[in-house]
Amino acid sequence: MEHGQNLNSFYTLDNAQDKSISFIPQNYVIPKMHRPNLAPQYANLAAIDMAALKNGSTSRSHVIREIRDACRRLGFFQVVNHGVSESVLDEALTVASKFFDLPTKEKMELMSNDVHKPVRCGTSIKDGVDKVQFWRVFLKHYAHPLKDWVHMWPENPKDYREKMGRYCQEVKKVGLEVMKAIIESLELNPSYITKEIEDGMQVMAVNCYPPCPQPEIALGLPPHSDYSCLTILYQSCQGLQIMDFEDNTWKAIPHIPGALQVHVGDHFEVLSNGLYKSVVHRATLNRDSTRISLTSLFSLGMDDKMETAKELVDDQNPKKYRESSFRDFLDFLSTNDFSEGNNNFIDILKIKNYN
Repeated sequence: MEHGQNLNSFYTLDNAQDKSISFIPQNYVIPKMHRPNLAPQYANLAAIDMAALKNGSTSRSHVIREIRDACRRLGFFQVVNHGVSESVLDEALTVASKFFDLPTKEKMELMSNDVHKPVRCGTSIKDGVDKVQFWRVFLKHYAHPLKDWVHMWPENPKDYREKMGRYCQEVKKVGLEVMKAIIESLELNPSYITKEIEDGMQVMAVNCYPPCPQPEIALGLPPHSDYSCLTILYQSCQGLQIMDFEDNTWKAIPHIPGALQVHVGDHFEVLSNGLYKSVVHRATLNRDSTRISLTSLFSLGMDDKMETAKELVDDQNPKKYRESSFRDFLDFLSTNDFSEGNNNFIDILKIKNYN
């Protein structure tokens, strides 16, 4: 891979930030069949009140039912009253934005296409490698345990480690609470894989989607599901779309200030034996404004295998998925082209005759 090719990608997207380009290069133009509808219907989303999980058994039971319904219907919901303060959310978005405003060459120092690296920066999915490129700059870094990784995070902006570190710790608490509630909603023992989840991976994908002069023929990210058990997203403005399983159409996710978005990931689809679906989603673009998203992906440890809960397998419901780990996903990511939006990790986990 040519170093210059990667530099060109960074310069293209940095220029887009300044709105100094009027069209997108050909390698960002996606095939017609995959082009987005920029004015879709809004998804009919559950807004889960996290405070109600702690208001006694009757209130908790009601919320658990809401979570079960949302995981079955869409694999996606929003959470409110989650305990992460507005200042923590705002400060994390601010330092993320400051990072992407750094000079191109400074960001390039962290550039890598090695998906196994614990801290890396890049554009698209894999710079200059995928057939179609995507209109985003990203910073990815491991975040749990924080003390093991924070020293490898960017030194600039000066307050990045402090502000993003606080956000990661707060969102980790929410993630653990939501994951335990999802396990309870499957009628599994509340302590089922709790220790593995508490000790598991937290990967931050900090995304910047610059203004795009032709948002109708490009995407920030192609359709995909997340490898994780659970993903929690906070975004600066609207742009996320999800596939609605009920009518197979793309639906927009409204931007509710302060709400966190929760995606069911591939590993919880595996755990549930397909009762819950990993949500397929994509990132659309805006002609006039930059969108920042803070994506926190929670999974088991690097080599811990997620498998289907034995309690959810019987003669009527045979096991539908193979077990896999986070490392298995990274190996898959490093050897596959995601640019056409039809190459999901979950598909290789499905046991033949159950796809």
